Amino acid sequence: MNIKDTISFSKPERLDFPALSADHAGHVVYLAEKGYTKLAADHLLHREMIGRLEETVGNIIRQFSLIFNRAFLKRENYRAIEYGESVPLCARIYDALIQMALNFIGLEKEIVGFPDAESNGAYLKIVEALKSFEDMERNEMRNGAPIAEAVTRAILSDMSKVMSGFYRPPGSMLAYMAKEIEKNIDWSNILTSFLNSAKNQIQSNVYYRLSKAGICKFGNDYALGLRWLRHLGFVQVSTNPVLAAASYDDDPSLWDGYNGEDLCPDFKSEIEENFEMLEKPHLFSDELAAKGTEVSIWPNLVVFRPIAVASNMRHGMVSLQLNPNIADDFEKSFREALKIYLDADKFLKKYDHYLLWGYSTSFEHGRPNIVFKVAGSSPAAIKLTRKLESLGIGTNNTVTFTVSQEVELILAKISGRAEAVKKGIRPTTVYETNMGGRLDDHMREIQAEELLREALKRSRSANEDLRRLSEALNAWGEIKDKTSLNDKIRIICSRRFLSPLNKEPFISFLAEHGVPYASRDKVADYIARLEEDISYCGILVTKRVYEIFFSQENRHKWIFYIQSKFNLTSEQAEMVLQGIDVLPASKRKPKETLLTLGSTHVTHTEFPNHQTNVLLESRKAGFNHENYRDSILRDVDSEIALRLSAGWEETADNFVKAYELTPEQSRILEEVGVANLYKYGTHGLRPDEWGSYGATVKTMEEFSRSYEEFKKKCVEFALKLIRS
Repeated sequence: MNIKDTISFSKPERLDFPALSADHAGHVVYLAEKGYTKLAADHLLHREMIGRLEETVGNIIRQFSLIFNRAFLKRENYRAIEYGESVPLCARIYDALIQMALNFIGLEKEIVGFPDAESNGAYLKIVEALKSFEDMERNEMRNGAPIAEAVTRAILSDMSKVMSGFYRPPGSMLAYMAKEIEKNIDWSNILTSFLNSAKNQIQSNVYYRLSKAGICKFGNDYALGLRWLRHLGFVQVSTNPVLAAASYDDDPSLWDGYNGEDLCPDFKSEIEENFEMLEKPHLFSDELAAKGTEVSIWPNLVVFRPIAVASNMRHGMVSLQLNPNIADDFEKSFREALKIYLDADKFLKKYDHYLLWGYSTSFEHGRPNIVFKVAGSSPAAIKLTRKLESLGIGTNNTVTFTVSQEVELILAKISGRAEAVKKGIRPTTVYETNMGGRLDDHMREIQAEELLREALKRSRSANEDLRRLSEALNAWGEIKDKTSLNDKIRIICSRRFLSPLNKEPFISFLAEHGVPYASRDKVADYIARLEEDISYCGILVTKRVYEIFFSQENRHKWIFYIQSKFNLTSEQAEMVLQGIDVLPASKRKPKETLLTLGSTHVTHTEFPNHQTNVLLESRKAGFNHENYRDSILRDVDSEIALRLSAGWEETADNFVKAYELTPEQSRILEEVGVANLYKYGTHGLRPDEWGSYGATVKTMEEFSRSYEEFKKKCVEFALKLIRS
């Protein structure tokens, strides 16, 4: 067996419970020796380590030095069996020190509160130790430093996993960073050059700079790659059925194997002792899917656990979406949320025992850094949001596209959080998602359908013309067997085939039929402007929701209203509102991030390929991240909203429903004293209309389909386990 395989097949050993450590340095060394290198490194990320970090790191290095030297003494005469025993131990020492070093150059050190001089001093000591260990390996080995190389390549490989099974161009930012880091590795001085290259990639990254400058907070819209993103300043992660399934595609070890995050179980170990579930897996398919979702997010919980602890649950939240098939059933959704929450509490109590060993117990061990994604697909979301928040269980409303949806659910959050605060429960940070990109997609699709239908009305041979257009857009294979004209139009106009709207075949087709002009140039200009206007729909909704609650002229009015309505102190009212963040999501273009940044009450959730696009945008000449400070408060061209509101009938109706309030909300905001209330309108989507809104229907169909596919995979794995 070669060194790479020796390391990869070396699994963590069972830990003592309770831990038998005598001091913090010994605890770190113990965890690392047992194979829990990331947990060992994260143990140092604690406020009580401030002022003691360099001394503790020095003590750890002293103990690692003794172990490393002893490991090589065992390798007499290069006997493979004796050599093999030392490889995993040396690899664990390398990895533990690398993980510590990355923690001290990443932004988590600032959340903990380490002074730069202290964290930098610890980092330099680690670099020096790694260099001496690698030199020792080179002196003792006949073929360079194969252990150091294998550990480094494994780290780069893990970065490249993100989106590897769920590719969307241009690929994930972490895969891009891995390539950039590797370019600058000197393989004759591996570990020092790796850390120098990683430090440059981290600290020059636009997300690091935006986070460090306090311009905005960020989260990851994907279940993998979080440790590196934590170094960049990311403080949140969102998951849904699509992404839970994708995490298993990217990292099959989640099914049966060690997934790289310490103490996290795989799916097999979670279900193999549940005999009732295994005897009849088809009858427990939802329970299996829930367990599979848990397995996919437990690693997320532990990655963000140190910053959740350090910030007293202000950062480090993991958003977990409940079963979309029961989203409109309050009782079933509430029962599922409680089950998962208590499972997470049980898991984290054990994890916290090791992570927080030796520190004071002022932090409540086991309290899950979870917020539940409650789909705004029906009025049940209002009741569920309020109930969970009242228990100190955070929510992240999703399947939310419109101002009225988000206002209604923030009001529910406020009510629930006020109840919790009055009982002495400190609330966590929670989120109100705005699926801006999905709203843009929906608006683009209905606009395209309206244009196409009008063109077909003027066609002398509609079927032939439709075939010609579908072939030009590469959609013929999808529609050729469809009998319904509506189905054909819907497929052709979908994001898959007609995004952006101003594709050449579509422009020519419309001009050919005189829609809205006979001149191709005029049509091209018209459609280009439509595409540009539509690309602002999500941005406009985000800005409006933020303005209503969190603009300077409105925020203090909400504090007074909350204080008065719920009989709270001003401090309690501040606590209620402070932790609510708008969460722009589902973005397609860099401007959807850059034009909606906020220093307070905003957390962006970014898909891995979107991160790449933002990173590349930031590297263009003249880019200055300071130019985007509080960009969420800046108006965009007012003509855009006017054109969208007065455009084609169905498109305009959908935009108005997305952009305005309901009459009931208008009355509440009038009571609060919200400024310039008149401009928000009263034709917004009502709660009883949420489920039938086009963007909601499309998103819930996708989520339900993905959930069913993932559930099927969980059942199939259980059946294989029974047969084996």
